[in-house]
Amino acid sequence: MSRVINTNGPGPRRNQAKRTIAEALRHLREKPTLDAEAKDLAAVIALALREVSQTVEESATAWDDRDYYLKADRFRREWIWAAQSSLELTVIIREGRWDALHPALAKLLPHVADVTITKFTRGPQVWQGAYARLTAEAG
Repeated sequence: MSRVINTNGPGPRRNQAKRTIAEALRHLREKPTLDAEAKDLAAVIALALREVSQTVEESATAWDDRDYYLKADRFRREWIWAAQSSLELTVIIREGRWDALHPALAKLLPHVADVTITKFTRGPQVWQGAYARLTAEAG
């Protein structure tokens, strides 16, 4: 009997979000000015980081339920950067502190360095309107 692979589980969703972050960072690096598309790209990175953080919590909660507390805590500590970065980017974007954007994005590079991009797989429809969605959220 073969192994069952869940493609909608937290692991694959986390990898997809990391891929989105890596591609958006690459697109942002090529933009000379901060235009509407750059704001959308920054917002989609913040939203993808939130998704990463949520999948980490899903995985860790499943391990907690099985009494793997140390593994769950270690996993949460390993991925804490995603929640912190998501919060930092969200505040920067909502407050319009665009001068703080590049240093915040630079901190993400080591965390997505393992994502190899030979071809872009995310199109503009992924980030279009992300800025409006992020700024429209309450709190």
